[in-house]
Amino acid sequence: MITNVTTIFPITLGCPKNRVDSEVMLGLILEAGCQITDDPDRADILLVNTCGFIQPAVEEAIDTIMDLVEIKKQHPGMALVVTGCLVQRYGKSLSEELPEVDLFIGTDGFQDIVAHLNSLPSKDIIVHAPPPLYVMDSLTPRRLSTPAHRAYLKITEGCSNKCAYCMIPSIRGSLRSRTVEDIVLEVRELDGLAIKELTLVGQDLTAYGMDTGSSGPGLDNLLEEILAQSSVPWLRLLYLYPGRLSDQLLDLMAREERLLNYLDIPLQHISEKVLKNMRRPFGKRHLHSLIERIRSKVPDAAIRTTFMVGFPGETDKDVEEIAEFLRQYELHNVGVFTYSNEEGCAAEHMADQVDERRKQERSDYLMEIQSGISAKINQGYVGKRLEVLVEGISGETELLLEGRSRFQAPEIDGCVYIADGKCNSGDMVTVEITEAHPYDLVGHIVS
Repeated sequence: MITNVTTIFPITLGCPKNRVDSEVMLGLILEAGCQITDDPDRADILLVNTCGFIQPAVEEAIDTIMDLVEIKKQHPGMALVVTGCLVQRYGKSLSEELPEVDLFIGTDGFQDIVAHLNSLPSKDIIVHAPPPLYVMDSLTPRRLSTPAHRAYLKITEGCSNKCAYCMIPSIRGSLRSRTVEDIVLEVRELDGLAIKELTLVGQDLTAYGMDTGSSGPGLDNLLEEILAQSSVPWLRLLYLYPGRLSDQLLDLMAREERLLNYLDIPLQHISEKVLKNMRRPFGKRHLHSLIERIRSKVPDAAIRTTFMVGFPGETDKDVEEIAEFLRQYELHNVGVFTYSNEEGCAAEHMADQVDERRKQERSDYLMEIQSGISAKINQGYVGKRLEVLVEGISGETELLLEGRSRFQAPEIDGCVYIADGKCNSGDMVTVEITEAHPYDLVGHIVS
């Protein structure tokens, strides 16, 4: 049973949405009087919030758990708790594979973390992984784990898209949207903390409100309310589904400087055949039209996307369609990932599975093309002045500061290294760019 002297060591794996879940757990744990430590050897409870979306994430989660198991062995009486997507995906089978874990909690149940921790110690391994229905609200305690000048805000939970390669709907449940009023309340609370950058997150932001019916609010309505009732300097959006990116949203982005001209749109592929097999409800022509529409309405937009290579049935010709698309549109930031054949996804038993070596070759080929494009785009910033949000001392060297421009998302894209000038973490400064690399920029503060 937890008390006011119970000490907890937390680890979060995975995406920003998972980070928000961890922040809710931390808020509830602290409200219950527990303490947080960054030293696992001093903890009473080891708590890891996992990702289980694709096989590499599963492997990372298992490796992390096994590292914590070794620590637990050295401290009799210490408990190990595993939460999140890995638990929701594999359920009770985990208790057989990982008998060293005391408590498993899926993607619905973290909001009851205090009650679950109070069930410890237990003679039996506890597994709590009901169908995910929970949606957080602004009254839920939350302890931010990001730097003080930025935060994530989850506006939806789950996803109702039916992509053939994706496990999210089965892990996170169907789409559930928070109300506009509740989201605005949380935005105003964060605004009161002097947050400089607020990133709205959800599996598909453009689906916001669709679960409430055709008359429900859309993403553009929500953003208008946030802009009207807060003063956060930078509002960033992650992620925008290609099939529902409206003209209203683009028009709002074009006229509202605080709504960053940064669009993270997971395209996944360009080939008509592959898109159809992926169960993406749009084709190649739509994607070309989408980029042209964005460039027409928001000419200075920074577009980021991801492509998946090695999907069953994909050919070299299909990959070349992505290459041609990259050369034609010269997008700011692109990530290329190899298809992971996940147990339980619709594509698991599709014919013509692609071998791992060929997947990696295709990924390397596309990333080489994109590296040249990104270098060219960044070279165009040399001599220009950019508004930069300072993160602090660089992780590369203490001789440099590090920050991000409007077209660089935290923990995803490159950064701006600041070689000269004085500032503090969280400051917004003007930096003149003097040097460019494929993913990062270098400059000095001018104001």
